[in-house]
Amino acid sequence: MKSGDCYHCGLPITGGVDYPVIIDQQTRAMCCPGCQAVATAIRDGGLEQFYQFRSRLSERPERDQQAALEAYDLEEVQQEFVVILDQDRRQISVQVQGITCAACAWLIEHHLKQIPGVISASVNVTTHRALLEWRSSETKLSCLLSAFEPIGYQARPVTDEQAEAIRSKENRRFLQRLGIAGLAMMQAGMIAVGLYAGSFQGMDVEWESYLRWVSLIITSPVVFFSAAPFFKAAMRSLKMRHLTMDVPVSIAIGLAFSASVWATIAGTGEVYFDSVSMFTFFLLLGRYLEMRVRHRNELSAEGLGQLLPTVATRLNGDDVVSVPVKSLRPGDRIRVAVGDTIPCDGQIVSGESAVVEAVLTGEYLPVHKQGGDTVSAGTINSEHPLIIDVEAVGTQTRLSAVLHLVERAQAQKPSQVFLADRVAGYFVAVVLLLSLAVGYWWWQHDPGRMLWVVLSVLVVTCPCALSLATPAALAVASGELRRRGFLITDGRALESLASVNHAVFDKTGTLTLSSMTIATVMPLTSSSVERLQAVAAALEQDSRHPIAQAFLNIGNMPVVENVRHHVTQGISGEIGGEEWAIGRAEFVAKTLHHALPAAPDLVAGQTALLLASQSSLQGWIVLQDQLRPNTQEAIASLEKTVNVSLFSGDRSAAVAVMAEQLSIQHWRGDMSPASKLTELQALQSTGQRVVMVGDGINDVPVLSGADVSVAMGGATDLARIHADSILLSGNLQTLVTALYMARRTRRVIRQNLGWALLYNLTALPLAAAGWVPPWAAAIGMSGSSLLVVMNALRLRRNII
Repeated sequence: MKSGDCYHCGLPITGGVDYPVIIDQQTRAMCCPGCQAVATAIRDGGLEQFYQFRSRLSERPERDQQAALEAYDLEEVQQEFVVILDQDRRQISVQVQGITCAACAWLIEHHLKQIPGVISASVNVTTHRALLEWRSSETKLSCLLSAFEPIGYQARPVTDEQAEAIRSKENRRFLQRLGIAGLAMMQAGMIAVGLYAGSFQGMDVEWESYLRWVSLIITSPVVFFSAAPFFKAAMRSLKMRHLTMDVPVSIAIGLAFSASVWATIAGTGEVYFDSVSMFTFFLLLGRYLEMRVRHRNELSAEGLGQLLPTVATRLNGDDVVSVPVKSLRPGDRIRVAVGDTIPCDGQIVSGESAVVEAVLTGEYLPVHKQGGDTVSAGTINSEHPLIIDVEAVGTQTRLSAVLHLVERAQAQKPSQVFLADRVAGYFVAVVLLLSLAVGYWWWQHDPGRMLWVVLSVLVVTCPCALSLATPAALAVASGELRRRGFLITDGRALESLASVNHAVFDKTGTLTLSSMTIATVMPLTSSSVERLQAVAAALEQDSRHPIAQAFLNIGNMPVVENVRHHVTQGISGEIGGEEWAIGRAEFVAKTLHHALPAAPDLVAGQTALLLASQSSLQGWIVLQDQLRPNTQEAIASLEKTVNVSLFSGDRSAAVAVMAEQLSIQHWRGDMSPASKLTELQALQSTGQRVVMVGDGINDVPVLSGADVSVAMGGATDLARIHADSILLSGNLQTLVTALYMARRTRRVIRQNLGWALLYNLTALPLAAAGWVPPWAAAIGMSGSSLLVVMNALRLRRNII
C-alpha cells in the first residue's frame, strides 16, 4: 500500500480529501467518510490489531456497521474473547445494549436460535450479557453480532476496554435523559400549579393557552429524548410479536402526551404534561439505580483487564523492558516486583516469596512459593521479587478459566427465572386487556377521567419487580460466594443447594489435604528402604492420585514398562522383566498370587500400601495425610442442618478411624466408583437430596449423579468439569457458608416474588378505581423494582 492510499481499503486518495483516523497513535488517512467511520468503529472497539493481522486490504464499505463487524472474524482478533470448545464449536460472551426486562432476553434468545449454526444462546437480564455457542463452519462471528441489529439491540464481545466503554457511555446517556426529565418535571410542575390555580380562581383564556404551549415545549424533549428507550423497546417487541413491559409504559406516555397536545391545539380538555414528565423521570430514576447496581456487580467480577496489570517487566537477556501484558508469550521470562500482580501463569525460576491467591481461592493468607513452584495470573507477590517463566497468558490462564466458568453459570437460568420470564410476558398481555376493560368502564361512567385512570393502570402494573426478583438475588449471592472461594459453575447449583439435606464426602483429597508424606517403610525382605521407595516412586510417577505426591522427590528410579492403573486399587508394571505392583493389599496379593499379609497398625490419617514383586512381598509403605484445617468444625456445623456421610475407596479400617475422629456416623470404605454411585442413588430413593464433595477421577460418576456436586479446588480437570461448583479455597467451612447462603437466597427470592405479586395485585384495583394518579403509579413501579434489588443486596450482610 502506497503512502498516498487509504489506510483501510488501499484505494488512492484523490481530490485533496482529508478523513483522518488516529490508529496505533498515528494519524492514518482515509479516502471517504465510509472508510473513516469503519476504521473509527474498529479502533473504538479495541480492535486496532485488525490492521496488523489482516491478510488483504479491506473493501470500501457499502454498509459501515457490517464492515466494522467483519474485523471480529479474524482468528487473531478472536483470541482475546472467543473460547474454542473443539475443532468447530466456539463460545463467546457478548455485552448487549438495549435490554430492559426479562421479555427482552426471551426475544433475543428466540431470534438467535433460528440462525443456522447457533447451538445455544442464553441472555442474563441482570448483567445484560449473552453467552453464545455456535459452529464456526456454519456461521461467522460477524453474522451473529449483526443479528442483534434487526431486533433493536447492539452486541459486542466482552473485552475489558469494550465493557468499560459501554458502561461509561450507558451511564453518561442515562444521566442526560434523567437530567432533562428532571428539569422538565420541575418546570412543568410549576406551570401546572398555575394552571390548577387558574382553574379554581379563574384565568384568561390567552394566559391558559400560553402556559399550555410552554408546557408542551418543555415536555417535548422528555418524550422524544428521555423516553426514547421505552418507545424503541416497545416497537421492536411489537415487531417480533412478543410483549415486553415497555409496551404499556410507551402506550401510557404516548397517550398522555398525544391527548395533551390535542387539548393544547384545540384549546379544550385536560393536559397531562406534568404527569408525563414526572412518571418518565421516576421510571428513568428506577432504571438508573438498577443500572448502577448492575455495573457494580460487573466490576466485582470483571474480566482479565481489571484483575491484571497493563504492563509487565520482560527480561531480554541482560535487558529489562517494560511491555504490554497482552504482548507476552509462552517462553518469555519476566520479573515481578514486590506488591505487583502476577500477569500470567508460569513457573518460578528464581526467588522465594509469599503469594496472595485470594482472586482464585478466596483465601487471603499468603502461600509460600519458591523456585519450581507454579504461580497464577491475578495473584499478588507480597514479599520478595520473583523471576518467572511464562507458561500461559490471556484466555489460556487458570484465572481466565475461572472467569469463563462464572460467565457460563451466569448465563444459565434456574427454573425460577424461566418461570418469571414467561409470567412477565403473559402479565403484560393481561395488563393491556385489563386497561382496555377499565378504559371502557370509565368511558361509560366518567369520560373525563378515563385517560388518567388508564395511564395509571398501564404504569402501575408493569412487572419490572417480578422480572428482577430472582436474577438480582442470584447475582448477588453468586458474587459473594465467589469472593469467599466458592465458585458456582452451573446456574442451577444455588437453587439445588438450598434444598440439600444430605452431604456426602470423599476422603482422600477432600477431607484430607492430599499432601501425603511417607511416614515409615517396613521391608518384608532384605531390600533396603531406599530401594523400595525408588521402585514405588517409579510405579507412581505418572499417576495424578494424591498418593503419588508422596513420591515426587525420590530419585534413582528404575525404568518401568507396561504401567497399568487400576482405579481405587493400585498400580502395576514391569521392572527388569518382572511384574511389580503397589496399592491395596488385597489387590496386590491377588494380582501377583501371594498370600495376604497381616496389616500394620495405623493411626488416624495413615494409609498402608503393599509393595510386591512377582517373586515375593517386598514391604509396607505407610503414608501420612492430614485433615484439612477447620474440617472438624465444618462437619460439626453441617451435621446441625444436614446428614453427613463418608464414602471412600480406602481401606475400611482407615476410613473407620477418620469417621470416628470426625464423629461421622454413616460411612463406608473399600468402595469402587460404581458402588459409590449405587449408594448415593439409594439415598436419593429415600427422598434425600444429596450434595457430593469430591476431587478425583474416580469421583466423577458420583459427582454427576448427585443433586448438586462440589469439586475441591485441587481436583482433577475431569472432576471440575463435571461439578456444579468448585471449592477454590479448599476450606470446608466455606461449604457451610454456601449452604447457608443458598437458603438465605431462596428466602430472599420468595420475599421478592411475594412482594412483586402483592404489589401488582394491590396496586391494580387501586389504579382501576382512580385512586392512583400517573405520577404516583410511576413512583410505585420504580419503588417496587428498587425494593427487590435492595432486598437482594441484603445477602451481602451477615454471612457466616
